[in-house]
Amino acid sequence: MTDLIVKVLINAAALWVAVQVLPDDLLAFNFGGDWWKLLAVALIFALVNSYLRPIVKTLAFPISLMTLGLVAFVINAAMLLLTAFLSGQLDLGFRVGDFPPDVTIDTLVGAVVGALVISLVSTVVSVALAPRRLL
Repeated sequence: MTDLIVKVLINAAALWVAVQVLPDDLLAFNFGGDWWKLLAVALIFALVNSYLRPIVKTLAFPISLMTLGLVAFVINAAMLLLTAFLSGQLDLGFRVGDFPPDVTIDTLVGAVVGALVISLVSTVVSVALAPRRLL
């Protein structure tokens, strides 16, 4: 249970940084100071990454071998688009480009760049919070 809470908080921080760094035409989130919306989107993102991403990565393993792992960017972008779709269903205000409902080039670029920023921030925060091991 605490692992899920930590994942949600790390994802919330990463989503907040990505929304602040990227322009609104790529990644937009109007949570209007309601932090519960940010935490709700982070929870959706954590659940999508925890349960669906391993299945998709397993199914995409042959393609991943052929592309030397570059398909991971596409998988991360797809997980971000799925999060935007689910949060759109709950009217939380999280959008990637014009998605939902429209898929444009801004949507695809926003998904890839947003997933890259979120991955970088969540990796840095996870490493910073990891317990230190003595050699």
